[in-house]
Amino acid sequence: MNIFTLVACNFRKRRAMLDISQFCARTFERFPMKSLSLTTNATLLSKNCRELLVMSSASVSTSPRHFSRSFNMSSQHELPLDTPILYLKSEEAFAGLTARERHYAHHLSRASWWGGFIVLCQTSPESPLIFSLLTRVFRSQPIDTLQEIAIEKAGFTEDEFKSLLIYYSGLAYNMGNYLGFGDRKFIPSVSREKLETLIKASKANLEAPDVIQKYLNQALGPSYDLQENKRFLGMPPSGVTMYFTPNCTQEDAELAKEYMASKNIEAWNNRLLKYEKNGQTMYDIRIASIEQGHAEDITVDCEEFQGHKFCVSRGDYSFFLQKMIEELQLAKDYTASDVEIRMLDKYIECFSKGSVKAHKDGSTFWVKNKSPAVETYMGFIEVYRDPVNQRAEFESFVAVVNREQSRKFDTLVARAEKEFLPLLPWGKDFEEDVFMRPDFSSLDILTFASSGLPIGINIPNYKDVKEEQGFKNVSLTNVMAARTGIKGGPFLSEADHALREKHGALALEIQVGLHELLGHGCGKFLRRKDDGSLNFDPVKMKNPYTGDKVLFYEKGENYNSRFTNLASAYEECRAETVALYLGLVDDILDVFGVLAEDRENVKYVSWLDMMYAGLRGLEMYQPSQGKWGQAHSQARYVILRVALEAGQGLVNITQTTGSDGLPDLRLTLDKTKIHTVGHKAMGDFLSKLQVYRSMGDSESGRAMFEKYSEVPLDGPFPFSKWHEIVVRKRRPRMILAMPNTRIVGEDIELVSYTEAIDCVTKSWVDRFSSEEYDAIECALTAFARGWTE
Repeated sequence: MNIFTLVACNFRKRRAMLDISQFCARTFERFPMKSLSLTTNATLLSKNCRELLVMSSASVSTSPRHFSRSFNMSSQHELPLDTPILYLKSEEAFAGLTARERHYAHHLSRASWWGGFIVLCQTSPESPLIFSLLTRVFRSQPIDTLQEIAIEKAGFTEDEFKSLLIYYSGLAYNMGNYLGFGDRKFIPSVSREKLETLIKASKANLEAPDVIQKYLNQALGPSYDLQENKRFLGMPPSGVTMYFTPNCTQEDAELAKEYMASKNIEAWNNRLLKYEKNGQTMYDIRIASIEQGHAEDITVDCEEFQGHKFCVSRGDYSFFLQKMIEELQLAKDYTASDVEIRMLDKYIECFSKGSVKAHKDGSTFWVKNKSPAVETYMGFIEVYRDPVNQRAEFESFVAVVNREQSRKFDTLVARAEKEFLPLLPWGKDFEEDVFMRPDFSSLDILTFASSGLPIGINIPNYKDVKEEQGFKNVSLTNVMAARTGIKGGPFLSEADHALREKHGALALEIQVGLHELLGHGCGKFLRRKDDGSLNFDPVKMKNPYTGDKVLFYEKGENYNSRFTNLASAYEECRAETVALYLGLVDDILDVFGVLAEDRENVKYVSWLDMMYAGLRGLEMYQPSQGKWGQAHSQARYVILRVALEAGQGLVNITQTTGSDGLPDLRLTLDKTKIHTVGHKAMGDFLSKLQVYRSMGDSESGRAMFEKYSEVPLDGPFPFSKWHEIVVRKRRPRMILAMPNTRIVGEDIELVSYTEAIDCVTKSWVDRFSSEEYDAIECALTAFARGWTE
């Protein structure tokens, strides 16, 4: 049997939906026949398949699972069987709450989960339908019963059923079928035919065959669709986005940005629809709200702008926002202060009317609500997934303050303005006149409804609120603990891994604290205020790199509107670099309790982790589109490039051969060069990042940042060639199950789950009643049917 026959036989068993002739054609194109032979050397068959196949003259594996992973072009778009599915522990923190606080947390959590369905509607057209279909299947009967049906009637293997649980877990955790970290589409690993057979054999189909058939017709095909323009989120026509209708272009996005700036409209809670009306093209800026129709200072009737018709309407996601408000009203009965009541009232006003101003007011009250026992923030928060970084994804979290852990951060906050901020490498003109001391808390997350969980947050993201009212930093302790529990990885020596295992948790805690507090919390925006005055002296201030007058932000402009699609990655890079730079200060390490004998190792691990993240982040680069799919990964890659450019042996990456006979990489960092070469390189780079950001000089900032973001094909560090190695060696990201809460008598009970492959699925089956899920399905399918209208 020749190699292609062997491959095709095994491949056909695993994925009948992919045409074998197409697969082989790609293989022949990459490797002519003369280069293929069964030798003792490792042989790579194709760019798409080179991941795992190593052949020897003695034997060739015929395992179907082996070949499905090796030769399946969609393996990059599947969640592997070794994906860590963990349970996010918060039992101890919840037990420490009073009965009143538990009721408050319960209703806020319910509000969060209701609002989280908005993220499904913000991810892809098929996400609401896939979620509705699979949730109905899983809640129709016990998981072990469904597994028996899968194996006996649909021909599943045990691994294939596990893969289905992992797929659903990923779908629920990311609130959609694109990864929250990386924006890459993921599809079921089991074949479409088997999945359809299982669904038709399930109790869900017996109970409602017409409903299930509609879901199969509408959701199943798109869930497996890996056409080039469906593989990643992005601007049409090369990517998928729900922030713009599919007929929108980059030019439409720019036009809408200019229109909103002219009307002083901020894009946080809207999306852009483009359609024909009365023979004319209409641009409809659709705002998220319960109410519909005209609203003073919010909506705009049809008007002309630069020869185009625009209107601003509202009423998006109304069902889910209404359910949120119902829970927020109940939560008001259990608040701890008048500030919390006023905060919730403003959230309710925002979600009812669609008012960004109301959410800013609510954010102001949130900032003033210092160190509450139960912390929450909700709304349209992060702009990472909008192709032009203006419109925000819904996010809502509920957490319990870890007071003991928070004391470290209180000390950092107290000393920041006088001791630590002056150490940053830009002059005082580019720093805030008055440091708005934030409330820095360590939190144990109870509920987090969005497309994934970060390990630290600096919010609100409104620059005017931050400058005038302040902000909060939160470190998510239990999320961080789950992350640091995952050990090992490629590209590093055993000695480096040993140091990371010993000091990694503390190094990460310091990095996150400095990133959120001093990274996102420092630096001034030069701008014209609402009263027309400038927040700087235009006579005295000069551009330190040109000597010219400084640029600044006009009214209606902000950082996101100036830096557009680069804004998120640029800002994350600035915050990460601040943390690296200040992480070398011994007084800061003392705040975190680092022993004198451990200081240099903790600094080394912090820098090593950043360089390592930069290399591993290369997997988030999309070669076919020549763009980055994740802001944090791009940011860390840029930092790695800066360190490599510094030279003098600070950082090095060499190509090696792994134990499997395939190309590998080794990253090294010279500890002795960090305080000298590394410190200077990061200081020079950081100064430019801040100055360009302060002035809104997107032209200079973009030129610099895009240079470091390049993925070169050749030279001493050919990252374009190494991309395949990084992708092949990537490790799956963890998926976290979260608890539920329920009313028991006059108290609230936390519903915990055993850490297992089905814990995410079980938690979602329990999250809502059957009647509530029926209503959820109706709302999701209605949105999926008419989201472009």
